[in-house]
Amino acid sequence: MARPSVETDTGSSRLYSMVRNIKWEYLVAGISGGVVSTLVLHPLDLVKIRFQVNEGYGVTKRPKYNGIVHALRSIARSDGFVGLYQGVTPNIWGAGMSWGLYFFFYNSIKTKMNEGDSKRNLGPGCHIMAATGAGFTTLVLTNPIWVTKTRLCLQYDKPGAPTSSVHYKGMADALFKIYKFEGIRGLYKGFVPGVFGISHGALQFMAYEEMKTVYNTYRNQAIDTRLGSAEYVVFAALSKMFAASTTYPYQVLRSRIQDQHREYGGIRDIVRQIFKYEGVYGFYKGLAPSLLRVTPACAITFVVYENMVTMLIKPS
Repeated sequence: MARPSVETDTGSSRLYSMVRNIKWEYLVAGISGGVVSTLVLHPLDLVKIRFQVNEGYGVTKRPKYNGIVHALRSIARSDGFVGLYQGVTPNIWGAGMSWGLYFFFYNSIKTKMNEGDSKRNLGPGCHIMAATGAGFTTLVLTNPIWVTKTRLCLQYDKPGAPTSSVHYKGMADALFKIYKFEGIRGLYKGFVPGVFGISHGALQFMAYEEMKTVYNTYRNQAIDTRLGSAEYVVFAALSKMFAASTTYPYQVLRSRIQDQHREYGGIRDIVRQIFKYEGVYGFYKGLAPSLLRVTPACAITFVVYENMVTMLIKPS
C-alpha cells in the first residue's frame, strides 16, 4: 500500500516543482508590451492590411491609396480620427494575448531546456525550437482574434466601397457572427499561413537572443545580464526587420484568405492569382507600412517587456 503513496508524492512533487518554476511575470510583461505598442501604432497596421488585400483586380471598388500618408489622410478624412482605429479592440486583445502568451510559453520552454540555469547558452537551434513551440501554441489560442481584427479593419464606410452581407458592430459581435455563419472554420481562416508565419517569430527570437548573447560575451559579462533600453531597442529593431523581410509573404496570404470581400479556392489559388496578376511584388504589398509599424512596435514591445521583467522578477 505504501508504493502508490510514494508514486503519488513523486508526481505531486514534480507538479509542484513545475508550477513553482513558471514565471507568470513574463505573461504580464508581454501583455503590457503588446498593448502599449498597439495603442501607439494601430493606424499603420490598418493601412498595412488594406494594402495587403488590394489586388488591383476583382474587387474594384476598394478605396485607392497612393501611399502611406495618403491612406492615413483619406481614412481620417472619410471616417474621422476614430476611423484610424478601426479594429483596434481585437488588435489590443490579439497583440496583448499573443505577446503575453508567446513570452510566457517561450520562457517556460527555454527554462525547461536550460534546466533553470539562465546563464547557460542554448544556442540558435534551441532558441528556434523554443520560439516555434511558443508560436504554435499562441497561434492556436489567438487565431480567432486575428480573423476578427482583419474583418473589422476591412469594413469600408466610404460610399461605393465593397460591402459585405454581414456587418460587424464590434469585436464580440464579429466573433459571434463569424462563428454563426462560418463555424469554427471561419474563426480559423488564415491558420495555415499563420503556421508558416511561426518561422517569423522563431527567426526573430533567435536573432534577438543571439545578439544579446554576443553583446554580453563581448563585454565579458553573464549572458543573462540585464541591459539598458537603448540596447533592447537596437536588438529588437534589427531582429524584427530581419524576420519581417524574410517571412512577409505569409502575412499577405493570411490577410487575403481572411478578407470577407473575396472568395478563394485555398492557399494555392491565392498564390496562383497573386503571381499571375501581380507578380512577385504582390507578395510584398504593404511591406513598407508593415516595417514602419512593426519595427518601432517591436522595439516598444521589447523595451516595455524587458523593463517590466526587470521590475517584476527579482535577480537570483
